[in-house]
Amino acid sequence: MIKNSSVWVLFMTVVIFVFYACKKQEESTNERDTIVEGKMALLVDEALVPIVEDQVQVFENTYKASIAMLPLSEKECVSSLAKGKVKVAVLSRKLSPVEESYFKTKNIVPRTTAFATDAIAFISKKSTHDTLIALQDVVAFIQGKNKKFKGLVFDNPNSSAARMLCEKAKVEELPVSGTYSFKTNDEVIKYVAENENMIGVVGLNWIAQPKPSMQAFVNQVSVMSVRGDSQEYVYPSQDNLAMQKYPLARDLYLINCQGYEGLGIGLASFMAGEKGQRIVLKSGLSPIRIPSRKINIRKQIENESK
Repeated sequence: MIKNSSVWVLFMTVVIFVFYACKKQEESTNERDTIVEGKMALLVDEALVPIVEDQVQVFENTYKASIAMLPLSEKECVSSLAKGKVKVAVLSRKLSPVEESYFKTKNIVPRTTAFATDAIAFISKKSTHDTLIALQDVVAFIQGKNKKFKGLVFDNPNSSAARMLCEKAKVEELPVSGTYSFKTNDEVIKYVAENENMIGVVGLNWIAQPKPSMQAFVNQVSVMSVRGDSQEYVYPSQDNLAMQKYPLARDLYLINCQGYEGLGIGLASFMAGEKGQRIVLKSGLSPIRIPSRKINIRKQIENESK
């Protein structure tokens, strides 16, 4: 009888242990991030890394959140987003109707939040004193009709900059002759700084907010003013981006395909909100909305000479 009781106690102990172990595993599996807490991976177009790094750093310091940035080319970001392994991305374009319909088949409606206006910038070696460029000449070069300059240097053939210029030239891909590709915007800046008559194509943020190790190279290049449809050459300044004068300006978006109220919503709200817009303003890009300013008005002007 005592032996049977011992077996029964041992059996119940094992059952209880297995039950709680399974319950804990289930809770861990079902654990989700909330709007302001938890962990999340974030796909980022490589051309937009500096401004997104700034936003993520302040967001993490404000909330109990950990966001792992995954810098990739635009094409790779969209592909990874579609596969569903990572469900939030920062891009310089909205999803196409075909891409949106794909997510809807999975009962997910992508949420798109604009937070800044960036630009594709053309750069040249400063010693050449070449500071003006016509967009139609770049388009003709990509079409193989014009050789006004030695070559165009891109960060990646699958980048957002390459895609945007190919769309303007109405070609499927960059020509093999006369175009050069590296892996990062920093590499493009270095190459142009060291080679004459080459035109670099970079995200403006890499010039406006260079790493300390890149400052010497940035000092050796000139950001060019671009002539679009008008006869005016326009520099990609913050004011010209805000007034939509610069022909290669582009809005930046956080695209959230989580399908629930997680960190994707929290980060989007932060970036488009007061703090996030101040970060954009400080970066040299143009915010989607101008942050408010608090002005203290004194009721009485004191005579300081007294």
